[in-house]
Amino acid sequence: MPDSAYASSRTVDLAATAAARARIVLRAASAVALVVLAAVLTALPCARAVAPVGQVTAADTPNDPGRSIDVAWTLSPDDRLPDPGDSLALTVLAYRILRAGPGDSLVEAGTVLAGQASYRDSGVEDGVPTIYRVETVGSDSSLALSPPCAPAVARGQWFHGKKTVLLIFMLAFCGAVIGLIQQARRGRELYVRPIAGLAAVDEAIGRATEMGRPILFVPGLATAGDVATLAAYTMLSRVARKTAEYQTRVRVPCYDPMVMTIAQDVVKSAYLDAGYPEMYQKDDVFFVTQDQFSYVAAVNGLMIRERPATNFYIGKFYAESLILAETGNYAGSIQIAGTDEIVQIPFFVAACDYTLIGEELYAASAYLSREAPLLGTLKGQDWGKAAVVILVLAGTIAATLGWQGFVDFFATQ
Repeated sequence: MPDSAYASSRTVDLAATAAARARIVLRAASAVALVVLAAVLTALPCARAVAPVGQVTAADTPNDPGRSIDVAWTLSPDDRLPDPGDSLALTVLAYRILRAGPGDSLVEAGTVLAGQASYRDSGVEDGVPTIYRVETVGSDSSLALSPPCAPAVARGQWFHGKKTVLLIFMLAFCGAVIGLIQQARRGRELYVRPIAGLAAVDEAIGRATEMGRPILFVPGLATAGDVATLAAYTMLSRVARKTAEYQTRVRVPCYDPMVMTIAQDVVKSAYLDAGYPEMYQKDDVFFVTQDQFSYVAAVNGLMIRERPATNFYIGKFYAESLILAETGNYAGSIQIAGTDEIVQIPFFVAACDYTLIGEELYAASAYLSREAPLLGTLKGQDWGKAAVVILVLAGTIAATLGWQGFVDFFATQ
């Protein structure tokens, strides 16, 4: 058996030699693989997370009613535009603003895009200390959270510092109005520009009296509380008082039931003031309908049947303005119109004898009554408008010449 033992020993030696050689080859391959991997990693850009923002500050929003805090921070160093051709550059996509109250966990208050370094948080409670942290979102979806800022507390302010110029202007305007009212009460004659349409009221009523025909007063199609309708009441009172003195009939068809009720009281009071309460006829102030063109058809029929000598269209009018004015012109009436609807003014100008344009309608009460409070208010408004025009011109000149201090003084935002 010596030959068999020798063969077995030889086989073992060969196997050991082969195993040793395999280990050597494996070690060499591993070394080569490590060298290649190191070379590849060296060639690739170094992977890193996006850089966080700089210092974060929070403060109560100035000149506000409360519940608001302004947050500001220094932009992240990675908040930049990538170089051309550098598709792997790490940049900032957005900033998440996180807030937390005492003992609360962080919640997201809002998000802003890259390049923005401030945020106004309008969802906080007044009097509660609130901390903020800003989380930077990178283009590779990496995140970087800033340290917390010092707590900030939201509070409302009693006075808006930027509105000081408005306070000064308001006090000056109110002082001017009160002063002018006092002067008017002492008997000073305040000049009011003549308005042809209002100056012709007495003439138009006198013409109706001479012709023995009624007067038609249309108070518009708005509700009782509309500004134009309120101006119509003032004009109606003046017209009704004159018709009572001249013993002429005035007819007032109404579109709104509430307007009819107030118009009846206005006419009744005017007749009482004129000393002819027995001449008042309640049926002369009547409700027609609240359908626009049905109302217009009824008023037009009244014009054709009764042929009023004078027509007043005072109030708010719409598409029916020209229909009414043309019918009155066909009936041969003197027509005086007034409305604050800018679109309808050209139609009244074309078809009526006199037209009150824009604010002339509102000035009618002061012009006709000559009462001191109304005249003083009207003159004060004129002074206010003149002051605004002067300030606009001065601001234009200051901005042109670069007087920034003058411009900033009038800034209200």
